[in-house]
Amino acid sequence: MVPKRLFLTRGMGKHKERLTSFEIALRAAGIEDFNLVRVSSIIPPHCKIVSRKKGLSELRSGEIVYCVLSDLASCEPNRLLAASIGVAIPANRSLYGYISEHHAFGQTESAAGDYAEDLAASMLASTLGIEYNEDVKWDTRKEIWKMNGKIVTTRNITQSALVDKGGLWTTTLAAAVFVP
Repeated sequence: MVPKRLFLTRGMGKHKERLTSFEIALRAAGIEDFNLVRVSSIIPPHCKIVSRKKGLSELRSGEIVYCVLSDLASCEPNRLLAASIGVAIPANRSLYGYISEHHAFGQTESAAGDYAEDLAASMLASTLGIEYNEDVKWDTRKEIWKMNGKIVTTRNITQSALVDKGGLWTTTLAAAVFVP
């Protein structure tokens, strides 16, 4: 089985129970009614990224669905959480791409998203034999990689949240969901 499509989604949930906060985050992401199987980080050749709406329309409740999932939970009041998925797709679509998952405490949505996107692009760059300097800022590397024509698309989807003052369990999640 090699997926032909994938979609990106995210969600956040708060509840007094950790598991319920995760379930609410899954609902917010629209993927609560599937049997999710976590997989690693490869985007198959020729796999197309579709909208969440299109991807969900092709899945059925109870279906076993493969995904790359990043999630983070805490009940520590005022704690900042972020969960992110980064994507890097090569210009040559007959090659595979990468998905990265990243989650962190204390990172803004923007910082976590950039980090996840950089991770995916760095993994793809190393596979394609593109040299890079990790000390160079992500925006600079992104432009260099796009200009060399080997990496055509990078993006991320990120969910951040602040745990409420009352200490309810808060879960953030981001996912790349494969559609068979």
